[in-house]
Amino acid sequence: MILDSLKNIGMYESLNPNFKAAIEFICNNDLNALPLGRNEVCGDLVFANVAEVSPKSKEEAPLEVHRKYIDIQIPLTADELMGYAPLDTLPVPHYVEADDAALYPKGEMVRDYFNVAKGEFVIFFPQDAHAPAITPSPMKKVIVKVAI
Repeated sequence: MILDSLKNIGMYESLNPNFKAAIEFICNNDLNALPLGRNEVCGDLVFANVAEVSPKSKEEAPLEVHRKYIDIQIPLTADELMGYAPLDTLPVPHYVEADDAALYPKGEMVRDYFNVAKGEFVIFFPQDAHAPAITPSPMKKVIVKVAI
């Protein structure tokens, strides 16, 4: 997992062959103006999901993991609290390949919580179980999905 300021995102281009396209998209678009839903970047290699998330407490937020994609998550309209746990500390989850997701019970097994402020981003790799979108009020965010 990586948490950093958006002004530093270019430093991470070498982490994955598809990060260049993802970072160019992030840097060259007004993320606040993107329409809700899937925004194409490079087909299934890189795309951006823009979402409006409802308020959620720590107890309501399940940990999730992905096998096919790395998430670059960027809160747009408010700070966002997120939960984290290393995948290797958790039981083997039931993975749904069509959704590229496995979910853990809500509010359980989170090791740490951290804040992601507007102007920051977080990168979650397949080994990073994460509980996003813990907020006291609705917010808008972008999740750039990067194929492994």
